[in-house]
Amino acid sequence: MRFIHCADIHLDSPLRGLELYDGAPAEAMRSATRRAFANIVDLAVEHAVAFVVIAGDVFDGDWPDFNTGLFFAAQLRRLAEADIRVFLIYGNHDALSKLTKSVPLPKTVNVFPASHPTTVVDERLGIAIHGQSFATEAVTADLAAGYPPPRGGLLNVGVLHTALAGRVGHQPYAPTTVDRLNGKGYDYWALGHVHTREIVQQLPWIVFPGNTQGRHARETGPKGCMLVDAEPAFGIRAVEFVATDVARWQHLSIDIADLATEDELHAAVQSAVRAAQAVAEDRILALRLTLGGRGPLHGRLVAGRESLRAQLAASVGEASAGLAWLEKVRLKVSAPLDLARLARRDDPIGLLIRSLDALAADPDALQSLADGVLADLGQKLPAELRGGHGVWALDSREALSDALASARERLLAAISAEDGA
Repeated sequence: MRFIHCADIHLDSPLRGLELYDGAPAEAMRSATRRAFANIVDLAVEHAVAFVVIAGDVFDGDWPDFNTGLFFAAQLRRLAEADIRVFLIYGNHDALSKLTKSVPLPKTVNVFPASHPTTVVDERLGIAIHGQSFATEAVTADLAAGYPPPRGGLLNVGVLHTALAGRVGHQPYAPTTVDRLNGKGYDYWALGHVHTREIVQQLPWIVFPGNTQGRHARETGPKGCMLVDAEPAFGIRAVEFVATDVARWQHLSIDIADLATEDELHAAVQSAVRAAQAVAEDRILALRLTLGGRGPLHGRLVAGRESLRAQLAASVGEASAGLAWLEKVRLKVSAPLDLARLARRDDPIGLLIRSLDALAADPDALQSLADGVLADLGQKLPAELRGGHGVWALDSREALSDALASARERLLAAISAEDGA
């Protein structure tokens, strides 16, 4: 017997930042979450799985388009027509959605209530599925503590939307521990909420499948679901990840140390794009490119950074036949200078380099600077340049770090040009 475990579908969630870039395949990316879920349904039908577990966050908050719900219901009807049951819990994003309560679902779909944990038994399949939905967005109680004991002689699967004891980048909703889950005596814990795929443990299996489709540059790599091979009398035989995403976010890094010309840089970028495309097969690739290292191209890259993205975007498009696009270029390059010697100089240049390096090593001090001087200055800028994705978008530590690195490299480029380096 096989079943599919998926979570965090976030149907019709906006893929962030597409409107900022010429050449971005906006329409294809906007439909990506739907197509990824349709791929999961295709997989279920193709492998004739017994059931599908969805561990929360089908929808993406209070999204008002009822076509989203109709699409979801249509896909569940495809599973019903193939005699495939669905076991569904609602997560924190679903608790905000009007669609959760208004979309009629097939009778083959079991939605676990939010009031208390319950168990659904299917003697024909030999399974007992235990779960509880979120009643509100912010559930702070340990829901797993109230899950019922396992049913003897059956395959026991617990379905839970949680960050366990905490995962970076995710709210600590329905917090619990691995020990708590172990103590329930289930064969498999189908978790949701964390968008990074993780097999926490194999005996019993405790699994985050990750989300089904990456939605921005922090959700990189293959996304999809878990295909599980199990037997009631034996337990879990195998757990296999299957990629179902249709668009993939990926970070590429190029070291400029051995690159003497811009032609060599473009050739290196195109080679990296082709390698990434070979792994991604025919998926759309959204690439964030980091240029790093110390080399002779430093000065030209920093001086021409305004046009650099457009030039590299053209190279990416050519190398991928239009299947990849460049979301962002990050410059982490260094001038071929003796930085230690410069930092020891007893002049304004030495003082400035030491100050920039000290801020880079102390994120709290950098944040304090942004909250003080820079925040006051930012309020004096035109509205279109403040916040969001504007040039004054310094509302995250990553953005502050990038701005600081840019200032440092512009300084080094100027010194390099002055010294004839």
